[in-house]
Amino acid sequence: MKRIGLHKSPLFLKIIFVVSVAIIFFIGGITFKHITILKKSSAYVSNSYEVNIELERLMSCIKDAETGQRGYLLSKDKKFLIPYQNSGSLIKKSHQRISELTSNSRTQQNNLKTLQYHINKRLNYLSKNLYLVQHEKYSEDELEYNLITGQKSMDSIRLRIEDMIITQKVLLKNRQKDYDSTMNYTPLLIYLTLIITLILITIAFVKMNRDLILLKNTIHTLTVEIEANKLSEIVGNFGSWKLDIETNTYTFSDNEYRLLGCEPQSFEASKEGFLKFIHPDDLEFVKESANNAIMNDSRVPFMYRVIRKDGQVRYFKDMGQVVSFASQNKTYIGTTRDITSEIDDKITTEERNRELESNNKELSAFNYIASHDLQEPLRKIETFISRLISKDHDNISTAGQQYIASIQKSANRMRVLIEDLLQFSRTNKAEKTFQLSNLNCLLDNAKQELAQTIEEKKAVLTSSVLPSLSLIPFQIQQLFINLIGNSLKYSKVNEAPSININYSVIVANEEEFLPDTYQEYHKITVEDNGIGFDQEYAKNIFVLFNRLHNKNEYQGTGIGLAICKKIVENHKGFIFAKGVLHEGSTFIIYLPVEQKQA
Repeated sequence: MKRIGLHKSPLFLKIIFVVSVAIIFFIGGITFKHITILKKSSAYVSNSYEVNIELERLMSCIKDAETGQRGYLLSKDKKFLIPYQNSGSLIKKSHQRISELTSNSRTQQNNLKTLQYHINKRLNYLSKNLYLVQHEKYSEDELEYNLITGQKSMDSIRLRIEDMIITQKVLLKNRQKDYDSTMNYTPLLIYLTLIITLILITIAFVKMNRDLILLKNTIHTLTVEIEANKLSEIVGNFGSWKLDIETNTYTFSDNEYRLLGCEPQSFEASKEGFLKFIHPDDLEFVKESANNAIMNDSRVPFMYRVIRKDGQVRYFKDMGQVVSFASQNKTYIGTTRDITSEIDDKITTEERNRELESNNKELSAFNYIASHDLQEPLRKIETFISRLISKDHDNISTAGQQYIASIQKSANRMRVLIEDLLQFSRTNKAEKTFQLSNLNCLLDNAKQELAQTIEEKKAVLTSSVLPSLSLIPFQIQQLFINLIGNSLKYSKVNEAPSININYSVIVANEEEFLPDTYQEYHKITVEDNGIGFDQEYAKNIFVLFNRLHNKNEYQGTGIGLAICKKIVENHKGFIFAKGVLHEGSTFIIYLPVEQKQA
């Protein structure tokens, strides 16, 4: 399974969307926060201005009371007492308003209590002076003292109000400083978050644009694949279908209709519509097999017959499986293949196999005749010629003796030819039963078969230690007999034959004759110092009845090496020959390491 990068997955767009929404909410929260701070700062400013105005109004009311008192003291006119009489309620109202406006400031509340003390004191001296003047019970010194003390109280009131105004300005300044501090980094933060949001949205746009291009390419590829699939169905002579198990609805491909001899989509895709074409004898089998396949999710194919719209009987094979998609809906998909040609080929093959079996029986009968009936008159010819030579040889003319010798040679050659043909036939027809056998033992048996010739020619045979392999024992023994016999036959006249047999395990791609693979082989070489041959004839010497020398020079039928090639092929191996004229020849045998029973 290939790993998909995060930036290429649908999750990436979801992450960008969530992050973008979070940033937008963040910016909204910051904006709301600073608007709230701005509103508070504005409220603080208004509050400060209102406090100052009320303080000035309070001061004005006290001054009015004081001015009214002085006017009355100077003129004794009671009209001047009106401001003084009204000032009590106004001072009280103004004081209450200032208390409300400064309720969040402990300093101002303390200042306000002190101010209230001085105001009460000042108003008390005013009332006292008025009382003394109205009842004429005062002395000049006492009145002067009250006026001076009242004036001092007035100064204290004025100083306290100025302190409160200064305190309010300090509070306003501190609040303005906090506001400015907050507002200084807010635009930068909002700017940065907007840039990040813009970058994320740009990345999302690029990703969606790429996905759109990829989607277009995918749709194009899918369209091509659909058309290719339709063409492959036509060429492969099969159709496809789908069954939505949840809704029990079918879908047939165009070629599914063509297999039935109908035009594509000429009838509604349904189970009942398809079953109308099933051969009556196979109808129940098809119903049962189809139900079992769907219920058990079986992939076992089943074969049945249909009667096409044109009346032709065709053989179909169905196979399918249940698949689940992301929507959790299960769908049974399947293919229908027309195997009529395969059935016809199978019938033809069976007929040919019967013919071949009959021919093999005839060949076996011929082999029996060749091994008995044909050799019987040949043996009689050889017997009578032998008797004629032993009893009447001297009574026959020289020409007759030559004729009899030629007849004897021809009969002997015919006997050898028949035996080689039988040997080649047995190599082709023998049961290929593999068993674990020791090659050293098989080689020793071959030497025993050729012991007389080896002794007559004083041949020297050497061999490396050979392994035990799974093979056809009598065939490999015959292989050694034929190869060693070939080396003895084509040895030099004045030089004793030297035959060397070597063994090794090789890899195919290390050898010049084998395919370029990593298959391991057992390599067996049979090398001699005989007359050799020209390398251009290396392939021809394994051809049946092919001979490189005249039959008068060297005896033989040209079948021995063909038998060797057939034996090696029966073991799924290879055999090659290398020769140098007048120097010798080498036969190389390759047998697969993992030899399995045929």
